[in-house]
Amino acid sequence: MPTWLVALAIYGGWIALIMEAYRLPWFVFGAMGTWLVTWHFSLQHEAIHGWLSVPRWVRHVLVWPPIGGWLPFELYRRSHSQHHRDVNLTQPKVDTESVYHSAEDWARYSRGWRAVLMFNQTLLGRLMIGPLLRLRKLVLTEGGMLLHGNFSNLGIWLRFGAGLAAVLWFVSAIGGVPVWKYYLLVVYPGFSLGLLRAFIEHRWGESPEERVGIIESNVAFGTLYLWNNLHIVHHLHPSLAWFEIPAYYRARRSELLELNGSYRFAGYLEIARRWMLRPVFVPVHPGGDPR
Repeated sequence: MPTWLVALAIYGGWIALIMEAYRLPWFVFGAMGTWLVTWHFSLQHEAIHGWLSVPRWVRHVLVWPPIGGWLPFELYRRSHSQHHRDVNLTQPKVDTESVYHSAEDWARYSRGWRAVLMFNQTLLGRLMIGPLLRLRKLVLTEGGMLLHGNFSNLGIWLRFGAGLAAVLWFVSAIGGVPVWKYYLLVVYPGFSLGLLRAFIEHRWGESPEERVGIIESNVAFGTLYLWNNLHIVHHLHPSLAWFEIPAYYRARRSELLELNGSYRFAGYLEIARRWMLRPVFVPVHPGGDPR
């Protein structure tokens, strides 16, 4: 029931926001839209792992609508499932969500590109250019497949295109919001807000558990991210329902901190104070290939 209520709040809130957009100041529309599309991304994540009382195909259909405007859910589900092979966490080209690069690749990069990647390791950089770098990776990956004659994802993109066209028609024709404005005020900042959660949740560590962080944030961000900020719990028990994570964490906090080497932060304000303008780490992977 809590997950159904979240889904109702997201879709009901998004529809109401678009229909009432003409009444709202641009910054109110942007802030509310940003929160809703980030929350929707969290719901998509929950649909991959949890919501087990609902058949898988039903929950996947329920979170499929691309109101976030950029990534097909089907591709996200596939890549995120690969990310959960914890033995490979942070490994470049193996962990699909790693920001690390191999030492060999780093040595080949130009000074300018290394500067861009280092800026992305600051919180300001992650929020400003992180979405662009993720989109670049997506375009290179999917474009590379097409150039090599691999059309296996074409159906995914056609379905996504049809869904996105419907979303943007509703936004522009019913809500009177230009598509460029929706992307500028909602899609891009929503993407950035999602990257805030991921900014420090993984780093290199000797054991897989030491590679997964804990951010003890407040209820607002906990609800926005469906408590995925207590990330060690999620990696240990991926199917644990989001609303059960806080109690599980409180009951086992000392044990979990010992397990992940006290890789823990008090909240996102602490993270901002420490790394808003300073790189969190140099993204050159120090470990060997676990394969």
